[in-house]
Amino acid sequence: MATIQQGRIGGNAAAGLFSRVTIFGYGVLSYVMFLATAGVGAAFVGNFGLAKTIDSVPTSTVGRAVAMNLVLLTVFALQHSVMARPAFKRWWTQYIPQPAERSTYVLLSNAAMLAICFFWEPIGGTVWSVENPTARAAIYTLYGAGWVSLVAVTFCIDHFHLFGLRQVYSNLVGIPCVEKTFFTPGPYRVVRHPIYVCWLTIFWAAPTMTSAHLLFALGTTAYILVAIQLEERDLEEMLGEPYAEYRKTMPMLIPSFSKRS
Repeated sequence: MATIQQGRIGGNAAAGLFSRVTIFGYGVLSYVMFLATAGVGAAFVGNFGLAKTIDSVPTSTVGRAVAMNLVLLTVFALQHSVMARPAFKRWWTQYIPQPAERSTYVLLSNAAMLAICFFWEPIGGTVWSVENPTARAAIYTLYGAGWVSLVAVTFCIDHFHLFGLRQVYSNLVGIPCVEKTFFTPGPYRVVRHPIYVCWLTIFWAAPTMTSAHLLFALGTTAYILVAIQLEERDLEEMLGEPYAEYRKTMPMLIPSFSKRS
């Protein structure tokens, strides 16, 4: 009886280790896919390095292109917003391991972004075009700065937690993954949503703005404005008065460098 019991404990321990290693591998794979997706997304929106980009030559009618692009943007917005809500997370983690929840969110976000890149329908038509070489270079520099700033901001908070790696690593080594308390590092001292500021810079910094690019920029901007309201509601419920006060005193998207007491 004692031998059987020992064997059962050993088997459970081995199964537990296999599960933790599997979840860790899943999280790493999700993160690697995120890095690849970010590269594809930068090339797609910036119009370089891909056979088809946001401003490629149209291949279908305007009506079909607009309809397809709106579907893609809607799927992207719903996936990002619905899966980020606490109620969805509570339901979702009944079916997937808690440590893998964020990695799953990242993985499906990758899929939503790649769907836009591969199924997007260019429309044609130029809304504006900056011809001056210096000005074009400045806009491209701003576009690149948006991506660099975006990465930098994620490290200001917790890059590895944001993309699920900290959760799967903590699960692997058997230590608690403690959520950080409310704090305002670096850019969060001048604007409430620096990540969204970076995204807006990326979406709108275009020396040539086609109709398709404008649809993309307007759609993603609308999503961001709605997402902020949902996100801030959740944050105020979780963090209480400190976040409510921060929300009152800190601008939402336009940075303010005036000193605050």
